[in-house]
Amino acid sequence: MKAGSLIGTLMLIAAIGGSGSVIADHRWDGDEDWEDEYRDGPCRVKEVSDGNQYKKEIKCPDGRGRTWKHGEWKREFRDGPCQVKIEAKRDEYKEEVKCERRGDD
Repeated sequence: MKAGSLIGTLMLIAAIGGSGSVIADHRWDGDEDWEDEYRDGPCRVKEVSDGNQYKKEIKCPDGRGRTWKHGEWKREFRDGPCQVKIEAKRDEYKEEVKCERRGDD
């Protein structure tokens, strides 16, 4: 497999995996404030909700198992009411998701 094709495939997997995490989080119902910090393997995860906004940050030292050692990339996109930013470097992986409750919800 060519390196460009591999990187494209990894980006797609990261986007799909990352974008689904917010939608699948049933705790963000907008009725209460809460904060949670935990580890997911080598990654640190922080989730915060103030009722109208939800934010999730994932930081992985060592590039999430050195998956991205062949290149660096950034990606930003919207997933419904959420803005997703992903940055992959050789030595670090960061993902940030910010969601705002719409006025008609």
